[in-house]
Amino acid sequence: MEHQPEQLKAGLKQRHLTMISLSGVIGAGLFVGSGIIIGKTGPGAILSYTIAGMIVVFVMRMLGEMATVNPNTGSFAVYAREGIGEWAGYATGWLYWFFWVIVIALEAVAGAAIIHEWLPSIPVWAISLSIILLLKLTNIFSVKSFGEFEYWFSIIKIVSIILFLILGVAVIFGLVPSIPSPGVSNLTNFGGFMPAGLGSVVVGVAIVFHAFVGVEIPAIAAGETSDPVKSVRKALNTVVWRILVFYIGSIAILVTLLPWNSAILLKSPFVSVLEMMGIPSAALIMNIVVLTALLSCLNSGLYTSSRMLFSLAQKGDAPKIFSKLSKSGVPVFAVIASTLFAFISTIFSYVSPDKIFFFLVNSSGGVGILVYLAIAISHLRIRKRIEKENPEVLKVKMWLFPYLTYVTIAAMIVVLILMAFIETQRPQFIFTALFSVVVISTYFVKRRKKESKKEPEVIMNSSNLNP
Repeated sequence: MEHQPEQLKAGLKQRHLTMISLSGVIGAGLFVGSGIIIGKTGPGAILSYTIAGMIVVFVMRMLGEMATVNPNTGSFAVYAREGIGEWAGYATGWLYWFFWVIVIALEAVAGAAIIHEWLPSIPVWAISLSIILLLKLTNIFSVKSFGEFEYWFSIIKIVSIILFLILGVAVIFGLVPSIPSPGVSNLTNFGGFMPAGLGSVVVGVAIVFHAFVGVEIPAIAAGETSDPVKSVRKALNTVVWRILVFYIGSIAILVTLLPWNSAILLKSPFVSVLEMMGIPSAALIMNIVVLTALLSCLNSGLYTSSRMLFSLAQKGDAPKIFSKLSKSGVPVFAVIASTLFAFISTIFSYVSPDKIFFFLVNSSGGVGILVYLAIAISHLRIRKRIEKENPEVLKVKMWLFPYLTYVTIAAMIVVLILMAFIETQRPQFIFTALFSVVVISTYFVKRRKKESKKEPEVIMNSSNLNP
């Protein structure tokens, strides 16, 4: 009797996936990194975020189409395997796993720095490792415990952003008598809407793009809900307004309320706006919100990396032990392995920040765009195949197929090319390219070893047939 692979349990409820999908685009990059983009592009940052957001929306529509046909924990790694080839599924899965375990380390270090300000007697490295360990326990216990933690993290982030948007709009429209409304003067003064030209807006797209990585997590998590098709459809179909409201809305308010070249806006944009509104303890409030965003991202990183490792193990691309499930249906060894690698990476961030950790971070920097590119190419091939063989299974369809898919692929290739020419992005482009080549090479080395092992078996079997 053929052994059936172990299956993850449907421990996530619809409310968990709804909140995970809603907050997936709200990361620490929005609260902290947006100031850097605004400083480079001025009010034109709105366009940079809009263009990058549109690309992501199109990719998520493609992912939603494939996920409703075949909901799978391996998600886009499985689709890359089907649409491009075995090597693509292998490479996409491992690169994505690597990306998230590095993100876990980054978020732990950043979160520890915030907590260290409140508890200066505790070493930063000890706080970093403690954060990872605590969230590892939530992931090991059950998928429901992960979902509950992420549910409450998400609520804090979403409520914070919504309150910020409401306050910002009220000030802009002069509904707060104590604060003079700047109108739209900050969008046109100080060099105009695009003070550094259209080129800076295009360059900004390449820098901004990384901030959106994470919106694909519901496609992975949907496999652990009672109705994966319905769950993934609802989650990915709301990407448009999530990006529009949370990201583009926030950036628009930031550049409208304060001059884009303001020193305080560049340093900490959200704190600056809250202080302008006269909100007491603005810095403390934002630190709590940013810490929540960091913990949420770390929690999601542990979940996502472990599920991708689990899927790789099921396909034979990782040691089989990582496909083993606990009694509560959690791939516990995959969680431990992801945590261990994140632990080691976090230690490197203190021991060798400018060499080993620099290499690790930059090697994972461009993975998001590569994964999204793999999703688009997979979609192009799988959709054509489905239309020929079984078109009625298409419940969600990509708009203007195949033309918009081609445009999206071309746009992402442009983003990759831009990374090679942007000084701050060049290390990510170089190291990610090198690391990707290494990962792909390991697939072919692994396959050659398998084939070399099979050859003696074939010879022996054929010799047994001779009289």
